[in-house]
Amino acid sequence: HRGVASLTVDHRYRGDAYARVLQHAPLAFDASTFELWVPLLSGGAVVVARPGLMDAPALAAVVTEHRVTAAFVSAGLFKAVAEEQPECFRGVRTLWTGGDVVSPAAVRRVLDACPGMTVHNAYGPTEISVMATCRPVTDPREVPAPLPIGCMMDHRSGHVLDERLRPVAPGESGELYLTGAGLARGYLGRRGLTAERFVADPFGAPGERM
Repeated sequence: HRGVASLTVDHRYRGDAYARVLQHAPLAFDASTFELWVPLLSGGAVVVARPGLMDAPALAAVVTEHRVTAAFVSAGLFKAVAEEQPECFRGVRTLWTGGDVVSPAAVRRVLDACPGMTVHNAYGPTEISVMATCRPVTDPREVPAPLPIGCMMDHRSGHVLDERLRPVAPGESGELYLTGAGLARGYLGRRGLTAERFVADPFGAPGERM
């Protein structure tokens, strides 16, 4: 519950861009947490898609009929829709995508077809509540390739460290360690793996993990 709450109070969700959020992900997929609780805890509405295949025509229909203002689509669906019918998102003000490498070409196509939209490239492993970082893009002429994962979201922190858990210098390679309110407490019923992967945060308060 703490992780979900920490996600929904991110400052990026303020304003009327999240007045009507599309809910189409299965409840077992963590994106449904974003789809349900971001609007409900900020005075918005959840637009529940009809059961069935969510392709470009279906997206266009639900966005137009129900005046959807925000949505999350997986990187794979985003790429497929961008290639087939990028204008199907027209009317959506902010679109989040992630779960895999996001295609810069797909972002450019959607932004070209939907002026005024912001596309967020979101990154978050299973061990964090939905998302840890994001990179917003608004101008189709300024879409970097590859698309960066962006900066930390509110109530999340991260460190890029070497194999001895020391910070690496800018430009050097390292491992990204995540911490903060959205971090899971471990793997259910797998104490050994939890102890291996969830290590003490040398930069946090006593008892904090990353």
